[in-house]
Amino acid sequence: MRSSRSDSGSLVSSPTPGDNSATQVVLAFDDNRLASLLFGQYGQNLALIERRLGVVAEQRGNHITLAGSRDGVERARRVLEGLYEQLKRGDELVSGDVEGAIRLAIAQGSLFDYDPTTARPTFEEINLRKRPVRARTAAQDAYIRALRRHALVFGTGPAGTGKTWLAVAHAVQLFERKEVDRIILSRPAVEAGERLGFLPGDMREKVDPYLRPIYDALYDLMDARIVERTLETGEIEIAPLAFMRGRTLSNAVIILDEAQNTTAMQMKMFLTRLGENSRMIVTGDPSQVDLPPGQTSGLAEATRLLRNVEGIGHVVYTAEDVIRHELVARIVDAYDKAALKAARARETKE
Repeated sequence: MRSSRSDSGSLVSSPTPGDNSATQVVLAFDDNRLASLLFGQYGQNLALIERRLGVVAEQRGNHITLAGSRDGVERARRVLEGLYEQLKRGDELVSGDVEGAIRLAIAQGSLFDYDPTTARPTFEEINLRKRPVRARTAAQDAYIRALRRHALVFGTGPAGTGKTWLAVAHAVQLFERKEVDRIILSRPAVEAGERLGFLPGDMREKVDPYLRPIYDALYDLMDARIVERTLETGEIEIAPLAFMRGRTLSNAVIILDEAQNTTAMQMKMFLTRLGENSRMIVTGDPSQVDLPPGQTSGLAEATRLLRNVEGIGHVVYTAEDVIRHELVARIVDAYDKAALKAARARETKE
């Protein structure tokens, strides 16, 4: 066992290389206000780091003592120091950022596996006028890179993985940079059978209930006044899927959310709307299809048929990529295991 002082001034007690025995690190943060934000209300951020990385984090003022295995302590140190730098830049810190930093530290490997000269220091980022949006998981990182590289991207996986939120963030970025003239948001209104006429109000008011998650993302990523103005001018357009037929959409980002509830014909119709200098993003959860029994999901068919087509990206999320409350990931995992068990039981009977 040997002791040394890190570049940040933290006292580190380190084992010899190749050993993963107990280690202690003392971290000191010079700004008490930022340290309080880093630790979280009632120390909730520290508690999350303890659970996820298997370490003990003892707080005394603006000092943290980390104890545990060498790898766990090193990862926890990188998480805390990285998040503290984020706060020093003036960025907001939410629980999802903590989870994202933990996953990045795990992905980067152990103390001796990690090479800062070759490893990417952070996941990909989308810079918006209101605030930056960072990927928090490896799947989100791959998703952002796919959005930048391909004209058509499918993002599939369970709820809470950030598929729609990142799609809207990417669309807003292109719109703010004037790389596109419009953002077009669409979603199948399965619950109303695509017949929206009986609902009160104008077109926007009729489809609002079905597009609320996309609205939430817009208001989270753009100034509310700009959102309202662009909705009025048509620069951001709400277009029910049933009304997309016959259009050619140029110089736009088109987002189709809840795409698992499209039929095969609807999906083909939607995908062929792609015009010049446009980007198309299709998101959905294949495990939550609300179509009538026996009806093939257009999303499932499209991802199968277009799997090897050049210029099309497809990122698949899993329960491990859920970034809402940590219980959501466990819930999704439990449902997935139950579905797999039921599928195996059917195969056995057959």
